[in-house]
Amino acid sequence: MTRNRFSRLPPLAALLGAILLALPTAAQEADELDRLFTELARPEQPGWRQIEEAILLHWSRSGSPAMDLLLRRGTEAMETGDLEAAMEHLGALTDHAPDFAEGWNARATVFFLMGAYGPSLADIRRTLALNPQHFGALTGLATIMEELGYEAQALEAWRAVEAIHPHRPELHDSIERLEKTVDGERL
Repeated sequence: MTRNRFSRLPPLAALLGAILLALPTAAQEADELDRLFTELARPEQPGWRQIEEAILLHWSRSGSPAMDLLLRRGTEAMETGDLEAAMEHLGALTDHAPDFAEGWNARATVFFLMGAYGPSLADIRRTLALNPQHFGALTGLATIMEELGYEAQALEAWRAVEAIHPHRPELHDSIERLEKTVDGERL
């Protein structure tokens, strides 16, 4: 008896269905991020670095291998100091994946490194519109606001970071310094 070439379809379809069921859904991803942020916000959290890394990993996935490659190449170029190449990759990324917050955040960082604070702030604004919990973008906002002399806005941004990620290394010193400037010395 010869087998029909389609006789394998039901088991293959079942296998594909099982694979698809094993892939995390957007709701599962969101639930996992919510759990990570809840853990990260605990001031006594000893494993905050691992939690931060897990969040950054979630944020680095656009859902498209091509867009993830553009992010990786842009980030690598930025890290080696090739800001022009970084801008090319990240510009293409934001053009082709305008709803991917991490592309905007990475490009904001390149603009900052170039001293282009206006475009950096615009990209930070876009990042935060897409991902209001982006502690990296909020940190960038605080840094730029302070450098431009807007201490009250910088303090507000640092406090927003603190609510999300109270473990950022520069956080508490920055808040304390700005509180003295904005609120005056406390008696």
